[in-house]
Amino acid sequence: MSPSTTEDRSQGDDPKKGPEIGKREIGAFLLLLAINWTLVFLLFGAAARQRVAIPYSPTFLAQVQSGNVVTVTAQEAAIQGTFRHAIRYPTSDKNVKPTTEFSTRVPDFANTAALDKLLQEKHVVITAKAPAGTPFWETLLAGILPTILFIGLWYWVMKQSGSGSMFSFGASKAKKYEPTTEKVTFADVAGIDEAKEELTEVVDFLRNPDKYTKLGAHIPRGVLLSGEPGTGKTLLARAVAGEANVPFFSMSASEFVEMIVGVGASRVRDLFAQAKAAAPSIVFIDEIDAIGRSRSSGAYSGSNDEREQTLNQILTEMDGFDASTGVIVLAATNRADVLDSALLRPGRFDRRVTVQAPDKDGRKQILQVHTREIPLAADVDLDALAATTVGMVGADLANLANEAALLAARRKHEQVGMGDFTDALEKIELGAARKLALSDVERRRTAYHEGGHALVGMLTPGADPVRKISIIPRTMSLGVTVSAPGTDRTNYDKQELLAHIKVATGGRAAEEVVYGDETTGAESDIRQATQLARNMVGRFGMSDEIGFLSVLPQDGQAAYGYPEVSERTRQRVDDEMRRIVGEAHEQAVQLLTDNRDRLEALAEALFRAETLEGPEAYAAAGLTPPSDATAPAPQPVGTPKEVAHA
Repeated sequence: MSPSTTEDRSQGDDPKKGPEIGKREIGAFLLLLAINWTLVFLLFGAAARQRVAIPYSPTFLAQVQSGNVVTVTAQEAAIQGTFRHAIRYPTSDKNVKPTTEFSTRVPDFANTAALDKLLQEKHVVITAKAPAGTPFWETLLAGILPTILFIGLWYWVMKQSGSGSMFSFGASKAKKYEPTTEKVTFADVAGIDEAKEELTEVVDFLRNPDKYTKLGAHIPRGVLLSGEPGTGKTLLARAVAGEANVPFFSMSASEFVEMIVGVGASRVRDLFAQAKAAAPSIVFIDEIDAIGRSRSSGAYSGSNDEREQTLNQILTEMDGFDASTGVIVLAATNRADVLDSALLRPGRFDRRVTVQAPDKDGRKQILQVHTREIPLAADVDLDALAATTVGMVGADLANLANEAALLAARRKHEQVGMGDFTDALEKIELGAARKLALSDVERRRTAYHEGGHALVGMLTPGADPVRKISIIPRTMSLGVTVSAPGTDRTNYDKQELLAHIKVATGGRAAEEVVYGDETTGAESDIRQATQLARNMVGRFGMSDEIGFLSVLPQDGQAAYGYPEVSERTRQRVDDEMRRIVGEAHEQAVQLLTDNRDRLEALAEALFRAETLEGPEAYAAAGLTPPSDATAPAPQPVGTPKEVAHA
């Protein structure tokens, strides 16, 4: 199982074994049951004598007239009393036992004065009771029931929100991973050896703190892991805890902040209190930029005061660390440039570890980790896969291995073969094929469009080799042309960037050369060319008109507008972008016009085959492929894009 899919395992009772109930528990249960029934018996009529309900007239009045009524007790309109001689009512029912206890009610229209005179004449003992009030239990229930319902509702809401208790607002939601149950080590982390080496010192300090403290050395209190998403920052933090064999408290920064002000700061205090109690330990805060953004950037205002209070509490807690506590804070972010400077100063996150995308050897090691539990066929070449996954990070490669396994299972293979990996890679990079019925006219026009991209790339110095051309509809595109370098690239010169823009305009240029008009199929091409030209002019300083200046906002700062540049400079940036893209488009049109026969041959071959690999595409165009275009490779992440869609 790959590290990214490691399941949490807990030590506890056997789930198949039910709880044992002892004699003491059974006795206590029976005692409570007996007490309950005794109370019910006392409260709701203990051995009440049988009392018959008789009508006021004629039965009650007749019994008074005959002198058979001895006593009456009146409570408002209700009357209860006793007879001198037992009677049966109704008299026709022989199954009813005679009784001396009776009850009746005096109608509102009855002459109570005459009744009183009659009772006195017959020497009946008369007793009156006060009007009945509300029973005590009803009053008590009416008073506390709403409170009980409110508390119950509040408790249910807290359980649903994950707080666990109505008093746990300020309790930390951090997950504690014990090294004995969820152990991840450096052996589970591959392809980022430089980052592992930098964290080895942290691990050694947690294992052998005396070696450093006796020399007066202090381990960094905080280590910030920065890098692109999916590079393995979280996994690396857990590996540090696993190697050091210490408890690991993990929490996302967004979980600190709630609607109620002060909760975030309280959770920070609770988290660090737990970590100190379990020291030596590691506190890991994921995506710390959610609360750690610079307070001078305007990101905090009004309702965001809660985030600032949470950040201040983190700063305070890290400042209050004693070097002997053995608590180290690890944090991860892919936006280290927006963090507050107070977080990065010495004494807090004073060590920064950049987790880079892996190179070819690193990608091979990552694939080996993620395929440990996948049965691989003999034809699987992880070396070749690593070479064709330029720019992929650990999460991408884990997804590739999983997609290949799913595809093999769908095809009912016993093992995962190389074909499953290449098809999974094609699905990830190019998208899943759609069952879209295109007419021959649309298919041929798409073939010219993609052929234009490919041919311009083949004939333009500095362009990346063509790896694949397809007119099979995928996701939102009708076709795709993939071009990528044969090796990892981290730097491009001006000529190569201009070549990328020229290739992006090749599809529209081919439509103009062949059909003399335009379609909407070049939307993504236009977007790519515009963005690349914009960066060349405003960030890379590759325009003589603008010069060696950065006049565009950095990533993530676009919401705050341009830097301090004039309106005239912005206009010149727009003019330069238009000039660069326009010249590239004109050159592409001229190139395809001069090589119209090659374009026709390539488009016809693509129309018939629907998909052409790199060498096949070069052969169809009558050209010799470059030496680094013999193996297919997807578009590298982080380089100027040259994946053209129709």
